[in-house]
Amino acid sequence: MRRKDIFRILALIVVLSGTPRAFAQGTGSLRGTVVLDQSGEPLHNANVSIVQLRRATNTDEDGKYEFQQIPPGTYRVIVHAAGFPDAVETVTIRAGETATLDFRLKLAPIREEVTVTATGQEQLALEAYQSVTAVNSIDLVQRSHTSLGEALENEPGIAKRSFGPGSARPVIRGFDGDRVLVLQDGLGVGSLGSQSGDHGEPIDVLSVDRIEVVRGPATLLYGSNAIGGVVNAISGRFDNPDRPQSGLRGYLTGSAGTANALGGGGGGFEYGAGDLLFWGNLSGQRTGDYETPIGPVLNSKTRYGNGGVGLGYYTGRRFLAFGYDYDRRRYGVPFAGELGGESGLIDLSMRRHDVRLSGGWHELNSFIGGARFSFDYSDYRHQELKDGVADTTFNNKQYAYRGFFEQKRRGRWSGSFGFSGLHRDYETIGEEALAPPVRQNVIAAFTLQQFDFERVGFQFGGRIENTRYDPSGARRRSFTGFSGAAGFRFSISKNATFVANYTHSYRAPALEELYNNGPHVGTLTFEIGNPNLRRELGNGIDLALRYATRRVRGEASFFYYRIGDFVFLAPTGEIKDALPVADYSQAKSRYMGTELSAEIGLVPDRLFLNLGFDSVSARIVSTDTPLPRIPPARGRVGLDFRLSGLSVRPEVVMVDRQDQVFPTERPTAGYGIVNLLASYTIPRQHRLHVFGIEAFNLGDKLYRNHLSFIKDLAPEIGRGVRVSYTLRFF
Repeated sequence: MRRKDIFRILALIVVLSGTPRAFAQGTGSLRGTVVLDQSGEPLHNANVSIVQLRRATNTDEDGKYEFQQIPPGTYRVIVHAAGFPDAVETVTIRAGETATLDFRLKLAPIREEVTVTATGQEQLALEAYQSVTAVNSIDLVQRSHTSLGEALENEPGIAKRSFGPGSARPVIRGFDGDRVLVLQDGLGVGSLGSQSGDHGEPIDVLSVDRIEVVRGPATLLYGSNAIGGVVNAISGRFDNPDRPQSGLRGYLTGSAGTANALGGGGGGFEYGAGDLLFWGNLSGQRTGDYETPIGPVLNSKTRYGNGGVGLGYYTGRRFLAFGYDYDRRRYGVPFAGELGGESGLIDLSMRRHDVRLSGGWHELNSFIGGARFSFDYSDYRHQELKDGVADTTFNNKQYAYRGFFEQKRRGRWSGSFGFSGLHRDYETIGEEALAPPVRQNVIAAFTLQQFDFERVGFQFGGRIENTRYDPSGARRRSFTGFSGAAGFRFSISKNATFVANYTHSYRAPALEELYNNGPHVGTLTFEIGNPNLRRELGNGIDLALRYATRRVRGEASFFYYRIGDFVFLAPTGEIKDALPVADYSQAKSRYMGTELSAEIGLVPDRLFLNLGFDSVSARIVSTDTPLPRIPPARGRVGLDFRLSGLSVRPEVVMVDRQDQVFPTERPTAGYGIVNLLASYTIPRQHRLHVFGIEAFNLGDKLYRNHLSFIKDLAPEIGRGVRVSYTLRFF
């Protein structure tokens, strides 16, 4: 590097890190109290944050909080407390004055949703350009599902792909596999869940703070393959300098159920001492073979255990956090041996070591207002067991990293930029080794810029990404592509928002699409990859109308995507090793669908109506052929009766017949099932008790999931009950 270039870089660093004292102006302050609406008790250790400034503090024993030295302006203030819906208010700060803003937290079904996944910064879901759904820890525990797909399948636009309960994975807007990106605290989990229908995801849904789902081409911040969307399991420990510090807090939970002999539980704690935070968690769950109206599904049992520890240093303006997690699972793959032309039972045994290091800072007085860096190492292995003996071993070691920079807001302009990448070593050993050993490298740079006016906002972004595959004994491939988006948001009123997005997406072919070659029970085909595949290029629009008041919340969205060189498995008509032969081929495709959701207060604070509907149509354009495993249209009608801490929620789920099927698929019949979820919550100043009960499929309806690889052999679970208890202390 030339000397003058070095001086230029040093000069730039000095400029970016300088403090613009000449522009300093008078500041104000904010104080208030957070109390429980039911009893009026002050709430200790509630987290209060100012969104635009990324500043946060915690309430004291009297429920009080205070911020000093706030620049004049109008801000969103969010209160987050475990077990309660987030509360959001707007406040105006004036120079030399102290504003007061009090909060009363209540257990209400109509609640503000807050997301960090859509833009990498905390914001209201109502104001996000993308469609976002957040599922909190209490809801996850009450349903006590064994896999990520089952935990999310009732959310708008999300279905589950499965080869039995242990392998269920989310399908978003009809997109599956590599087109749905599963993250943990913003980085990929390093699993093989996207590569096969019988592979699950090592996400412990009982130990996360919440799960956020961003629907649509969320490619810009996380990866160009996320055409369907992003699923992000968030702990909150690895991206927030304002993590609560003082004292001990944590949770204990337990669950049990019928129809599959469910039993499980877990616990976790955080202990803050000065600027240090220690944490740990441990959980486990098991199920037996699940019952259906026509009998049990053999070898559908599951069991898993998960544990983690960590240490963080948090000062309010900077942080450094280190964590280690271990996940071990074993689950049956029903009928896998029979479908593969073999005898005996097939199980999957999986284990994952994960090490995470994150750090960052904010409130910098420069062009860059804050920065966060993350590094993750995942050592993932699973073995296919035939009658308990290891037959094939899959190893996947992944190093992932990410840097994220927040620009300091300048008037109406705000934004962020960053870089990310990964190195992956993948190999299979044994009888059913489908692909050669492959090294994969990905490197990307991205930016997201936003301009906010009084009622109108614009968002622009782009991502350039290079993906390289270096297989042993096969053709090397390298793909470079650009993804871009432009969004428009219009505030119709203070309660209604319209958003429109155009997205240009790029996706490199996945490893399995390029190099698999052999019998694959996980897709019920003899797969033949194509190392000559081209990259996918897509264009799409998303339109959404949102409305939110204290008594009504709803969203209606429409999407249309057209994808060139779309990769899919195309049957050849041949049979090999007792499985139909299928090639990975490419053709132009289109996806189109709608999602509707509404929560309506019929009787104030007592009775609420919940409505939902989603549908998607996906076809190969040239032949007008439906694409495989596309979920049928689905509707939902429910009520929520509230009395103090009691909530009783009956619902009816109606699913249409799916007869728009790929040539190798069979149609599935429509059905309707009745569920009942009830909970009783006892909030206190330092603890929260939640008792839950879920009665599902009350009519013992025989029905089949169209996205199940074994739907012709195994219907879904019959009538059953789950009970749960959660204690949170703080």
